Amino acid sequence: MTFRSLLPAFLLVSVAAHHACAQGTGPERRRRHYDNQARAYYRGPVRFTLGGGVGYYNGDLTSSLGDQFIGPSFTGGLQYQLHPHWQLGGEVSYIRLGAKDYLPERSLAFQGNNVACIAFMRWEPLHDEGAYAAPRKPASIIKPYLKVGAGWLLYSPKAFRGTERPSGNYTPSYLSSERNDYPALALTLPVGVGFTVRLTPKLGASLEGSYSFTTTDQLDDISTSMAAPDSPRSSSSLNDGYGQLELKLEYSPWGR
Repeated sequence: MTFRSLLPAFLLVSVAAHHACAQGTGPERRRRHYDNQARAYYRGPVRFTLGGGVGYYNGDLTSSLGDQFIGPSFTGGLQYQLHPHWQLGGEVSYIRLGAKDYLPERSLAFQGNNVACIAFMRWEPLHDEGAYAAPRKPASIIKPYLKVGAGWLLYSPKAFRGTERPSGNYTPSYLSSERNDYPALALTLPVGVGFTVRLTPKLGASLEGSYSFTTTDQLDDISTSMAAPDSPRSSSSLNDGYGQLELKLEYSPWGR
């Protein structure tokens, strides 16, 4: 039931993908659009994306890289070219987050599993002749971009006492959960920057870094609103956030 609420982020992109497939491969059958200089371009193609990297946490416990239990981050999604400078997309990510407290005397730590589903817009500021119907120069090899989006985050953390990452050789004594409805849902607002390298007309590779703001202070199961309010685990009421650094492949089966 919870995951069904994540599906609407992909509806618009899925419709665009179906539309692109139905148009066929002949350029003469594709509708032309025009930019503010009256240059013709085609919308599309649809690109499938798949990538991986690392996730990092920022919240009540720490904002320092040295306190992180760096975990994996995996992302898959779709992108659709709306304009020579704009792309619309949707992504689903799995991110494992964890960290220890920057205050050794508190000896708090956490590790959590997170699933994010977002819709985003991507802006490519540089001019790329390859986006136009009648290019005057070769397509750009490297394209930087900015990205902003919104979506949902399904998070399930476990807090514990200690300073070491849980592993096969070390199982900490977990604290009682601050709430009884994990995995819980929060709004997430990612912003990112990256660049794409054109490998072939159909294949590209992107390096992307992003940071996601959330509407929860319990991404680490450590907040001011635990079950026993007379002994909260944190004195901060600021919401938690997380980042991702990923290498992605972008593949367009209908690209030219």
